Amino acid sequence: MKFSTLIDSVLIVASIGLLPGIGGAQIATNNSGKFIAINSNNLFTHSTNVSYLKPFDAAFLAYQGNLKAQGIPSGSALVAQYQTGSLTALDVVKAAVNAKKLPAQALNDTSYLNAVESQLTSFGNTNNLSY
Repeated sequence: MKFSTLIDSVLIVASIGLLPGIGGAQIATNNSGKFIAINSNNLFTHSTNVSYLKPFDAAFLAYQGNLKAQGIPSGSALVAQYQTGSLTALDVVKAAVNAKKLPAQALNDTSYLNAVESQLTSFGNTNNLSY
């Protein structure tokens, strides 16, 4: 087994193990209007002190079909649409905002959007697994 295949397999297994926490992650606001996260294990904190799902978790929500109600396909359809350019990281983040998994500030956070894009790209690499 190639080393990259082993790493991809480990990432997939770890992702499946994290799935219950990802699906249950929610964002709430406190009295000052700042966003706080209820599930602190899956947080990404930006320099502006806004915390939200890690980029991997946001992308994985889409991959697992948790954003289908917002028009985002899952699995290989998600990967295919991303690879052809008909779906972008911004589309995934917008869907997550609409699903109340992310605050609207994530839409303007270029480092977050770039990280989600990197995760979407990595999903395409797992299609080349061979055993």
